[in-house]
Amino acid sequence: MTTIPFAHVDAFTSVPFGGSPAVVCRVPEWPAAERMQQIAAEMNVGATAFVRRGPDAFSLRWFSPTVELELCGHGTLAAACVLWENGDAPRHEPIQFDTRGGRLTATRDDRLVAVEFPTLAEQPAPAPDGLLDALGITNAVYVGRNRLDYLVEVNDEAVVRALAPQMSALASIDTRGVIVTSRSADAGTDFVSRFFAPAAGIDEDFATGSAHGCLARFWSGRLGRARMRARQLSRRGAVLHVEVAGDRVRVGGEAVIISDGRLIV
Repeated sequence: MTTIPFAHVDAFTSVPFGGSPAVVCRVPEWPAAERMQQIAAEMNVGATAFVRRGPDAFSLRWFSPTVELELCGHGTLAAACVLWENGDAPRHEPIQFDTRGGRLTATRDDRLVAVEFPTLAEQPAPAPDGLLDALGITNAVYVGRNRLDYLVEVNDEAVVRALAPQMSALASIDTRGVIVTSRSADAGTDFVSRFFAPAAGIDEDFATGSAHGCLARFWSGRLGRARMRARQLSRRGAVLHVEVAGDRVRVGGEAVIISDGRLIV
């Protein structure tokens, strides 16, 4: 029998039950990948993160309920908060994570936590057959693709809010996920988005840090600003602060630990 301490964290929100939920499991050694996938399926949130201490950085892996993920922003932010809260890392020092997506850095300024990602720059791309129909979009302003996701820009926040994709059709598109975005109708926010990834077991993600590694660069070019405020228009809602810095992007937000316990397997 093995006992694994875990915490449930709501990321990119200042209040419980908002933002995007993640479960963080702290392990001394990696369980078998099959076991981690079983745990993620049992937890049934957008990301279950497994973190272990390495010689010069923490190692971090993320699983959706159905697959291991290459990059996950809210799972990284949640893991950093748990490590600081439990004294596994000095509270006001950066945390380095080695991941499948490269080395990531988390920093803390009071309650705001920022995760630094490599830029996921997109390039213009034709919409694959069925993509816009599955989204219910008739007039896309722009379609692009990075190595993980498709990006679709529309001309109005109301279109983003009203989306009701056909998830089975969207799951057949060869991509991790699809980002739909527009300028914000709110003067206090620069842009809005939603993120759909049914092929990865997540019909709609509540807050997607890694998608903002693409969105930050995309909107910085259009708006002429390096620092921006974004909202993800999911059912739970999320606020993200992004900054483009060279070939990196910082994605920041608050997080709330709402429970912790032990997993016995």
